[in-house]
Amino acid sequence: MLRNYHSSMKQARCELVPELDFFGLAGWGKHVISMVGFKTPYPQESIEQCVAPAHYPQEVKEQVRATSANIILYYKGYDTSPLEQYVALAVVAGALSNMGAVAVLNESAHTSLPAGVFKSQELGKHSLEMLREGFPLTSLFCGFVKYEVEDIEGVWMRTYGADCFGLPDFAAHAQGHHEGQKYSDIFNNVLRYLLESGAEMAAGHTMQVGKTTFMKLRDPLDDEYYLQGPGTTLVVELIEEDECNAH
Repeated sequence: MLRNYHSSMKQARCELVPELDFFGLAGWGKHVISMVGFKTPYPQESIEQCVAPAHYPQEVKEQVRATSANIILYYKGYDTSPLEQYVALAVVAGALSNMGAVAVLNESAHTSLPAGVFKSQELGKHSLEMLREGFPLTSLFCGFVKYEVEDIEGVWMRTYGADCFGLPDFAAHAQGHHEGQKYSDIFNNVLRYLLESGAEMAAGHTMQVGKTTFMKLRDPLDDEYYLQGPGTTLVVELIEEDECNAH
């Protein structure tokens, strides 16, 4: 299955240890993925953290909650790029989807996706390129979470897991859930820009995100404790061009 995933993986190998419930290694090029399986349900708290905020049908989420076994993937290879490591993990997850895997969870990103998304049949012959460049970062590698805070109008939206790339997470106070796609796109585009350019952003910086729209960054306020951690979180405030010039 691995060798058929992409033309660059014709030499991929997988070794299993039959004495254990499930333990194996998959490798190709610089990548080595350790697979450790358990015939027990994954901790329910961790499942909820990844499944509840995710963006796919409730029917699939119920299937994930009802799973009775799990496999944990660890990157043990030599590629130092966090993105390439994630892509390699996604490839193995895609191969496992052909063995009955229901979903792929990313705990550091507080999100998940149906395992079938990563099948090579779904991604086509350019599967690695799709995972590397065509896949929104906020779909799995960095999570996009929406939540309501008691006594505060509107909806907070933020990313999780950007610290794994050496980047800040971003948050915004939206008017409602209907703005989810807008902020998901903004966060994804900014994270992709930072990842590819090596640029850095900090509180006080501004960046153009639309024809006349800019975002201004600030640190979370003291009473915005729900935005803290695990790494740096920057709050996005959208302003118009004339407001940007005023600053």
